[in-house]
Amino acid sequence: MLKASFKAFRECRNAGLAFALFWTSVGAGAQTCQTASDMEAPVRSALETTAKRYFDMVSRGDSAALQQNAIPSLATNFGDITAAVKDNQAAFAGAKGSVRPPFLLLSDGKDPLPRAEFLCGVFGSAGQTKDSAVFVLTHLPPGKYAVAVVDATGTDDARAMTMILQQLGADWKLAGVFVRASRVGGHDAAWFTQRAREFKTKGQNRNAWLYFREAIMLTTPADIMSTQATDKLYDEAQGVQPTDLPVDGNVVDLAAGGVTYQLTAVFPMGVGGDLDLVVRYKAADISNTLQTFQNNNTLIKALVARFPEFREAFAGVAARAIDPTGQGYGSMLPMKEIK
Repeated sequence: MLKASFKAFRECRNAGLAFALFWTSVGAGAQTCQTASDMEAPVRSALETTAKRYFDMVSRGDSAALQQNAIPSLATNFGDITAAVKDNQAAFAGAKGSVRPPFLLLSDGKDPLPRAEFLCGVFGSAGQTKDSAVFVLTHLPPGKYAVAVVDATGTDDARAMTMILQQLGADWKLAGVFVRASRVGGHDAAWFTQRAREFKTKGQNRNAWLYFREAIMLTTPADIMSTQATDKLYDEAQGVQPTDLPVDGNVVDLAAGGVTYQLTAVFPMGVGGDLDLVVRYKAADISNTLQTFQNNNTLIKALVARFPEFREAFAGVAARAIDPTGQGYGSMLPMKEIK
């Protein structure tokens, strides 16, 4: 059995908002996609009904029923989903579930595809159009799949639930779930986009890049999906991408207090109505929490001293030391306390 797990962008920031996705490899070929307008009416109806039913299970906190309706490889590895259902129930309870037009994905062939790319809808000479979408899934076995997104609205904590469904016999079974907040720090994608462009105009390219990345994340309900809107934002972000911050897995060194810190990630994080900046770095040992706390503070102050533009964009900075085992220790400083 081959198992693949997909989680939402920035796992550390979105803990509890991403459910695992698993499938069993059964045996590469062509990939085709149908939009909702291309589907036969009974197929579209079945997908929308199934998506709404699974959403209702999550909103009730009924992970047992959800597990019974999962594909076998997911049902036997359901712990993460059970925990995530519990974490998200408060946000979904009482919310109205609105199902977006689904997509139907068909993967032909005998072997799993290392990278399956589905182009859905009409594409123009410049790429995607307003109604198109692209889905990328890795290690995908042949089969018929669907992507259905349910928006939870009517509450203060709006979120989108993206489901991967797989057809087994006459039924559409759950193969994976992603949950993503529709707002961060009380703001939506349009707000982050506007602020990013303002920062760019001021020459604050690091702030602009971080805000564009946040806008991209809020524009799509799951990282497996891209649209015309996300493609345009990505192009804008590329234009201001910094070389002195960690990007796409690279490591950047920052000297502070006689120590060189290896930065592995920098990203915004909403905390209540505030937006903080999170920096992750490699640490040989975090067992001495007092020393690690001091190291965190030293790094935070050095980061803001080197990039003072962060003072305008974030309410505080959090540093998280990650040891070789993956364990972390984090602490934060409000911006007003960073001298």
